[in-house]
Amino acid sequence: MKESSIRICFSCAAVRFLFVVCISVSMLPKQAESQTVAGRSPWKCHIIDGTSRGADGVKLADVNRDGLMDVTTGWEETGLTRVYLNPGPGKVKAKWPFVTTGETRSVEDAVFVDLDEDGFVDVVSCCQGNTQSVFVQWAPKNKDEYLQESKWRSEVIPISKGMTRWMFCIPMQVDQKSGVDLIAGSKAPNAQIGWFEAPKDARNLKAYRWHTISPAGWIMSLRSVDMDHDGDRDILASDRKGKMRGCRWLENPGVGESQKKNWPNHFIGCRDKEVMFLTLADIDEDGLQDVLVAANAGKAGQIIILRRLDIQGRLWKEYVIPFPEQSGTAKAVVVGDMNADAKMDVVFSCENARSPKSGLMWLARKKGVFDGKWQAHDISGPKGIKYDRMELLDVDGDGDLDVLACEERENRKGLGLFWYENPHVGKDH
Repeated sequence: MKESSIRICFSCAAVRFLFVVCISVSMLPKQAESQTVAGRSPWKCHIIDGTSRGADGVKLADVNRDGLMDVTTGWEETGLTRVYLNPGPGKVKAKWPFVTTGETRSVEDAVFVDLDEDGFVDVVSCCQGNTQSVFVQWAPKNKDEYLQESKWRSEVIPISKGMTRWMFCIPMQVDQKSGVDLIAGSKAPNAQIGWFEAPKDARNLKAYRWHTISPAGWIMSLRSVDMDHDGDRDILASDRKGKMRGCRWLENPGVGESQKKNWPNHFIGCRDKEVMFLTLADIDEDGLQDVLVAANAGKAGQIIILRRLDIQGRLWKEYVIPFPEQSGTAKAVVVGDMNADAKMDVVFSCENARSPKSGLMWLARKKGVFDGKWQAHDISGPKGIKYDRMELLDVDGDGDLDVLACEERENRKGLGLFWYENPHVGKDH
């Protein structure tokens, strides 16, 4: 073969190779670039309670109707659940008043709910480990006794005992009968999503009935939301392990016996990832609620934006924001405007964040949500190893969003349940 022919053949092969590469790359999920951390200036940390071990997520509600959000969390290693009353902007930088609502060994989740609808907010705790039970901690019927431990009464829902390792619970009126029902999810053995049907007398825990609506692997998040805009509440979930892993929603079949059977399941993304806690936010401000989830692909932490493309919740597109190298692995994500620039930012927490890595950061976008770079900013610094579920709240009343969070591994070093104070707007975060 002549030299000119060889050059032509080689050129053709090169073109074909480049064409295949371009097509392959275009089919991958879109990646949003994440830069290195802009400085390492941790926010000021204020301890709410550092007296116990294994704080496992924060949930909010205004339990005493004073206009301030209060907090509940389960302390997994210590085996108890507590409620913290927000003392107001002038006192939030000191320890908050609290009450232990009950002993809950291996507690994984605690949530506020006025289960008996008497006007006094109770707490429901989910326990895994060998406990494998769901507890109701009944609040005292006198607001002046709310912080008196002896006035709280803790009881197990009998049908929950020994069924599975309970991981997460949310209140939801499912059947439009009696009082509020409880949606719950678990992990193996016997992992499932379902609901506890409340009887006419909500205090009669023996009368609660359990209905499985989906198999599961390891439930991390549950949200009650009308995903298909048909007027009833569906269930949005992140499932960490097994055949059902990924982000998905369960379609409410409507009032009747069908609610007590499996609900239609709709996957929206992340089938190939270990998904952790998720959140809902219209991050691109197009009028449709998107889903963001903290996820791990191997040992690489990511924020996955599942962009909703239709009002019925059937069409979604996945975008990936990789974690910066200075962070741990993925645990939770929340969304809010952290620097008052009228753009939605992303806050994420991490596990495996041993020093010098950070366990809590926030991301600001420089361009569009889906086509621009995201700049990482430190919040926690190297302190802390295993952060958990967070909430954004203007704790000190200065007009910006602070971060309420907890840490499960460094309680002896003064962490536990705490909040990070957002620096004044206008400063370099």
